[in-house]
Amino acid sequence: MRERANFSALMHIERQKQVDFVASGRCVDFAEYRHICGIIRGLELADQIVDDLVQKMEKDDDEF
Repeated sequence: MRERANFSALMHIERQKQVDFVASGRCVDFAEYRHICGIIRGLELADQIVDDLVQKMEKDDDEF
C-alpha cells in the first residue's frame, strides 16, 4: 500500500504543477491550454483507475 501512496502523491504533485501553470496564465494559446487540461484529466483518470484496482485487489484478498 505504501507504493500506492507514493504513486498517488507523485500524481498529485504533477497535477498541481499543471493546474498552477494554467492558473498563472502562462499558456501561450488555446491549443496549449487544451493540452494541459488533457494532462490534468489524464492524471485524474489514472489516479481513479489505480484506486479502483487497489480496491478490487483488496476485496479479492479478503475473499480468500
